[in-house]
Amino acid sequence: MVADCFPSQAPKAPSPTGQRDWSAGRTAARWLGMPLFLALTGGALYRYVAGQQLDTIEQRTLNASELTARVGEHLQLAAVSTAIVIAVAVPLGIIATRRSARFMTPAILALGNLGQAIPSFGLITLVVLTIGVGFKAIIIGLFACSMLPILRNTMVGLQQVDQTMVRAARGMGMSPLDALLRVELPLAVPVILAGVRTALIINVGTATLATFFGVKALGYVIYQGIQLDRTPVLITGAVLASGLALLVDYVAGVAERLLTPRGL
Repeated sequence: MVADCFPSQAPKAPSPTGQRDWSAGRTAARWLGMPLFLALTGGALYRYVAGQQLDTIEQRTLNASELTARVGEHLQLAAVSTAIVIAVAVPLGIIATRRSARFMTPAILALGNLGQAIPSFGLITLVVLTIGVGFKAIIIGLFACSMLPILRNTMVGLQQVDQTMVRAARGMGMSPLDALLRVELPLAVPVILAGVRTALIINVGTATLATFFGVKALGYVIYQGIQLDRTPVLITGAVLASGLALLVDYVAGVAERLLTPRGL
C-alpha cells in the first residue's frame, strides 16, 4: 500500500523537445517574419495599383524604371551619409573617451547635438542656402542629423568596458592602441552597432525631404501624389518609403547580430 503511494522511481524530467521547438519557432519568426511581411505588403500594393485605371500622369510615375530610380536614389543618400557619419563619429567618440583628450569632450558633444537641436528640414535648408541644392547638400544635412546616435553610442560603449580588463591587457604588454583595438572596441561593438542602426533609420526617413532640394528619391513620389491629387501615387510612395525603412532596419538588425562578437 505504501509502495503504491510512493513509487520507488523518481518522475522523469520533461523532455526539452518542446522547448527546442519553441526556440526554433521564435528564431524562424525573427529571421523570416519581416521579409514575409514586406513581401505580402509589396504584393498587396502591386495588386492595388494594377487594379486601378491609371491616367497618363500616374503612369509616368508608377512604372518600374521610375520607381527603381527613386528607390536607388533614396538608398544612395542613406548609405553614403551613414558611411560618412561612421567614419567621423566613431573616431570622435574614441577621442572623447581618452583621458588625455577629455578637455575636447564638451566640444565634440556640442557638435553632435547640433544636428539634433535643429529640425531636419530647417537644417537641410541652412545647408542648401550655404552651398546650393543637390546631392552634396543633402548628404551634409543627413550627416548632421544622424551624427549624435553613433557618437553617443561609441562613447557609452567604450565607457562601459570593464577597466580591469583594460589594465590586464596593458599588464600583458599591450600598448594603449593595441588595448583599444583588441579589447575595448570589440567589447563596445554591440552598443556602437545599435547607434549605427539608429543613424541609418534616421537617414532613410529624413531622405524623403530631399525632393525639396534637388534630389528626387522617394519623397518625389509622395510629393507628386499630394500635389497632383493622385491617390495611387501617394499610396505607392508612402508604402515604398515605409517598407524601405522597415527593410533597412531589418537588414541592420541582422548585421548587428552577425557582427557582434560571440559571447556578448
